[in-house]
Order: sequence, then structure tokens, then C-alpha cells
Amino acid sequence: MGAALPIRDDLTPEALRRKARHEANRRAALRMLAIANALEGMSRAEAARLAGMERQALLRDAVVRYNAEGLAGLLDRPKPGRPQRLSEAEQAALAARVFRGPDPGRDGVAAWTRADLAAWLGTRFGKALHPSSLSRVLRRLDLSRQKARPVHPGADPKAQERFAKRGSATP
Repeated sequence: MGAALPIRDDLTPEALRRKARHEANRRAALRMLAIANALEGMSRAEAARLAGMERQALLRDAVVRYNAEGLAGLLDRPKPGRPQRLSEAEQAALAARVFRGPDPGRDGVAAWTRADLAAWLGTRFGKALHPSSLSRVLRRLDLSRQKARPVHPGADPKAQERFAKRGSATP
């Protein structure tokens, strides 16, 4: 069995416990508590058990990351996931298309629906997205799935204004 891995001591166990109390990430807080226990002289196995870690190896990994990166090393790493279906440029083009709105003559609709936007993405970029998947993309772009009230292309705004004032569309 090798020698125990030294732990950096720039923070005292009390300071580590204080930081753990204010840490929003529960797993990082438990790692801080385990390191604080080990700094106070507990065995690594006991320090890991008291902090709720199943194995002493988890504490060793936390110590290695803490020695290399400090407290930032105790935070969870981002999890790898499926890459986004649309690139940043394609998402920007989609957002611009949504903000510009449809042209009834060219697009054949008065207001965008997710199905219409999915069809546009298919023709423009060759990427087939289901409307519910597109809903997640729009939410990531801080766009609501709600659409503006459609305006009929043949509507007369002046006649609407006259009707609102007098209750009749006749002059």
C-alpha cells in the first residue's frame, strides 16, 4: 500500500466546512466536508463514510482534483451529452426568421407554428426536427412557443380603427 496522498492546506477544515454550508451544489459540499474530515486527522475511509461517500476512492479523486484546482475542482464537471442538432449559425437564422415573421404571399401562413418552422428548417438546412424538439430549441433561444395574434393579409387597419371609434365600419 502506498503513502497517503497529501492534501493542500491553504484552507483550514473550519473554512472548508463554512464553504460547504454555503455551497449550492450538494455533491461538492460533501466533497468539501470529506476533505475537511481528512485534514482533521480522520482516516480516509472514515472521512469518506461520514461525508456520505460510498468508497474511499471517491475521496481520493476529490483530493486529487482539490490539490490541482482548489475549490473549483470539487464542483461537478459538465456531463457530455448529445450535440445540438442545430449549429449556432442555424439557431441565429431560426431566431431571425421568427422575429421577422412570415410573409403570407411567400410562406402561405399568417403566423408561425412549430410545424411551419420545422418544415422551413428541413428545406433550408436539410435538418428534420419534430415540432416538440423545435420547442426545446426555441426555449433555449428564450423564445416563447406562443405566437402573436395573426393578422389577415387583406385587413384594413383604417377600417378597424374607424370601427373601434364609432362601432361601424362605414364612413
